[in-house]
Amino acid sequence: MSLIEKDHIEAGALPGPSLAGVGDYLALLKPRVMSLVVFTALTGIVAAPHGLHPVLAAISLFCIAIGAGASGALNMWWDADIDAVMTRTVNRPVPSGRVTPGEALAFGMTLSVGSVLMLGLTANWLAAGLLAFTIFFYVVIYTMWLKRWTPQNIVIGGLAGAMPPMVGWAAAAGSVGLEAAVMVAIIFMWTPPHFWALALIKSDDYARAGVPMLPVVAGPDETRRQILLYALALAPLGVVPAFIGLGGLVYLIVSIIVGAIFVQRAWMVYRLREGESARRAAGQLFGFSLIHLSALFFVLLAEKAAGAPAFTAPFHGWM
Repeated sequence: MSLIEKDHIEAGALPGPSLAGVGDYLALLKPRVMSLVVFTALTGIVAAPHGLHPVLAAISLFCIAIGAGASGALNMWWDADIDAVMTRTVNRPVPSGRVTPGEALAFGMTLSVGSVLMLGLTANWLAAGLLAFTIFFYVVIYTMWLKRWTPQNIVIGGLAGAMPPMVGWAAAAGSVGLEAAVMVAIIFMWTPPHFWALALIKSDDYARAGVPMLPVVAGPDETRRQILLYALALAPLGVVPAFIGLGGLVYLIVSIIVGAIFVQRAWMVYRLREGESARRAAGQLFGFSLIHLSALFFVLLAEKAAGAPAFTAPFHGWM
């Protein structure tokens, strides 16, 4: 018996006949995470300079979604032992025993290979290569290595979650550019304060599972400081698309507003350190972080779909 199988058996995922239903396999795909991936990838497809036939765009988006779901399934396969001791994850399909580790592994690998091949055949192999890199980075670099080794796990590992808009851009344009890189950078800088806000609330869970999240290793005060620093860096970064021809005037206004609110919420997390008020502040930041990122990408998507002019366009005649 391999060590991996032993760990999963000790976590309560005993081998045997599958008890899984369709809902359990859907849960393996982490649909809430997948929805954010689909949304940001769609923005990349629509924002790219070269149009993509709607059918090919839909297929490309489907492949990216399936690749993200495959990553989630493989993450749950590998992390079943720690998921079993965390209240937030104990009811996931593998630690609960409804899906066996072997089934989750086979499901994730099949979807991984299938999504990459289909994207390469229908869009282009650059996009397929970026999707393959994203899956590999999330499963191997983040899940298997960084997550249990360093408190910077979510900082470095966040690159995987930041890649979908670049994959979408590459699917449509056959290349990548500054605009795609900026979208990736925004999500990359957003990820640490987003997850650390949750980690402040769930630090006992992570400590019990032996996951070296920043609040567990460096303490909540250092985590609050890091959240504020990342928020201060994220706010101006979120405005950049308006100055590189990616976002328009509406995007400029929205990005300034949500960036300022994000910093204010991070400041409250930094300032409130005791009791229920501190927990509430962290929860409010976590909740608003989802609104923040959604607002940025929704406005980018809406402006591009509506053909709105870039913010810098009115100034071209003055130069």
